[in-house]
Amino acid sequence: MSSANGLIRLITHWFKPHHTIPRTPWRAHSRWNVAPIRFIILIFGLAIFGFGEALLVQSDIGNSPWVVFAEGLSLKTSLSLGWSTFITSCAVLFLWIPLQERIGFGTLANAIVIPLTLQLGVDHFPLQESMVNGVVVAFCGIALVGIATALYISCGLGPGPRDGLMTALHHRTKVRVGRVRLGIEACVVLIGILLGGNAGLGTILFALFVGQSVAISCGVLARLTAR
Repeated sequence: MSSANGLIRLITHWFKPHHTIPRTPWRAHSRWNVAPIRFIILIFGLAIFGFGEALLVQSDIGNSPWVVFAEGLSLKTSLSLGWSTFITSCAVLFLWIPLQERIGFGTLANAIVIPLTLQLGVDHFPLQESMVNGVVVAFCGIALVGIATALYISCGLGPGPRDGLMTALHHRTKVRVGRVRLGIEACVVLIGILLGGNAGLGTILFALFVGQSVAISCGVLARLTAR
């Protein structure tokens, strides 16, 4: 019994959510300070993010909010999901201009790598045919997105287009970040649904659990890199 309690305490310790971005040894001093190890971690994280989003798509129970929009755009334009995601990222970056948000190497890498790996995953991951399998795959996707987010933000090379829009609006309006994100994603999902994008249980699960997934991943990363 004591060994079981010890194991539970160990697991609880390692998977305790972290409330801030971990200070990793590879964190950049500026958004364009690209070093080999930093570059590898960034690209790996972004690739994992795209694959996580692809798992949500292939779960067939509902995409993440921005992919609902991208899929709707894809259906209306006959573009692939990857290209629709890339175009959406570019459009969001244009919104940064009046908000005076600064881009970084990570911002541009985000706009390129995630659409590529998202499309690669959609092309090769099997489409789920049952609700149970769909829920399992969706949770796997949410876990990957959490891990990926912790990795790429730990590089300090700039936020992704969507995260940058959220934080820029927060700084400009002084509205809480959570409310800004909720407002943006609610609008994106609504437009995506009107365009024909797939929103459903997976979308709800993503909204409920992705924040916790990121926080837990940041906690694990912080403990792994603690000196």
